[in-house]
Amino acid sequence: MIRGLQIALVFLAAISGCAKKAATMPAATGNITGTTKTMTDSLTYLALGDSYTIGEAVPQNQSFPYQLSKALTSASIPVGRPTIIATTGWTTDNLINAIANSGITHKKYDFVTLLIGVNDQFQGLSQGNYQVKFEQVLGMAINFANGDTARVYVLSIPDYGVTPFAGGNDSVIVPQIDQFNAINKAESLKAGVHYSDITDISRQAASDPSLIAPDGLHPSGKMYGLWVQRLEPLVAAQLKK
Repeated sequence: MIRGLQIALVFLAAISGCAKKAATMPAATGNITGTTKTMTDSLTYLALGDSYTIGEAVPQNQSFPYQLSKALTSASIPVGRPTIIATTGWTTDNLINAIANSGITHKKYDFVTLLIGVNDQFQGLSQGNYQVKFEQVLGMAINFANGDTARVYVLSIPDYGVTPFAGGNDSVIVPQIDQFNAINKAESLKAGVHYSDITDISRQAASDPSLIAPDGLHPSGKMYGLWVQRLEPLVAAQLKK
């Protein structure tokens, strides 16, 4: 980041080193939680991503995959416990490697969510690399959905530039997040999957501290709930078909 090596190191430590014990595994193998089914009539859900998917700094049941599963079940669309491949600090490259080594590449799921890219931006990886690797991991997500693009949901990258951890570097972070989101949106539209833009929700944290987790960086359960309010109708409409 811009405010010097010390802030960058502190921020990187926060993003890369504070993963929840119950929800993380070494990056070499990936974090896989949940099972493919919890009841015979429940739908299967795979969530791919990083700290925003595991719900860093909040209880597991407040993460967006768990809130989404609960919301769908409450809407008479029973969804089993989500299977999650995600770890704090992962770049798109890390996620691709974790999927390849997950041992579940042969499995198919009723629907899949994908949210990845903030660590590509933060670690200074090129946008060209992100475009290539995002297209690759999106293809993996589609494969997990048995080739049904209508069952794949990409979420935009939240804007951490409004959080205390950003240290006032929003003038640099905000446009870069927008540029990375332009890439994942374009690739999502090209592939024909659903795209849910939740970045504007994340920016509400600039005036509402309750949307930020206690670590001063990640979303709170309340913010994840707002994401789910936007995402759940899209998923429900497709699953009811």
